Amino acid sequence: MKTLAVIPARMASTRFPGKPLANIQGIPMVVRVAIQAKQANRIDDVVVATDDETILRVVQEYGHNALLTSTDHRSGFDRLVETSIKLPGYGAYINVQGDEPLIDPGVIDSVTSLLSNPGCSISTSAIQIQNQEDYLNPNVVKVVFDSTKKALYFSRSPIPHYRDKFAEKEKPWKHQGIYGFRSEVLPELSRLEPSTLEMVESLEQLRFLQNGFSICVTSTDKESIGVDIPADIEKVIQALSES
Repeated sequence: MKTLAVIPARMASTRFPGKPLANIQGIPMVVRVAIQAKQANRIDDVVVATDDETILRVVQEYGHNALLTSTDHRSGFDRLVETSIKLPGYGAYINVQGDEPLIDPGVIDSVTSLLSNPGCSISTSAIQIQNQEDYLNPNVVKVVFDSTKKALYFSRSPIPHYRDKFAEKEKPWKHQGIYGFRSEVLPELSRLEPSTLEMVESLEQLRFLQNGFSICVTSTDKESIGVDIPADIEKVIQALSES
């Protein structure tokens, strides 16, 4: 299945304006994401989808593909849908977050692999939470799934609820914000209105679940560092120095 990795990037981040171009050891963050995505074996092409001409120019100067998209999009998914229309011909589109400069290419491959199953039209990834602090942190999105590894629910709340104490043996799962979509499901998903659960939790994937779509989950032990605020850049640099 021919697959395109789409990296949505916008300049106007509330907590970190200009985040995609944040300097990480001399390389803009969004370019580092593109470099990681290109190392995935199951990805045929990579494109940065942005509403900003500066990001477009910088990405192209580094030798990567970039596409200018609308400034009206509410989310990275909307930007991916526009990209799928402008760049048709792929069997799958993988939404790779533009603020994950250390994303493991193997995780991208695993999310892509799930889509080869005809019963899986949307895919994502999860990693086990190792400490109670992350489990209780509303910025760490949790996911629970059934015995076939299909998501039951995503939440900012600590799920599942442990009546006694944080589980040591059966740890909860953290959602990693990467998604894969088979191309044929994108038109239907793009017509969905924001759902009640999505608005309550501020989690777009709940729109899909609440409208009856299944999300297949692959598990990994490859942790990544998402950049939400400027201080997170130091965490990335530290991780690079230790690798």
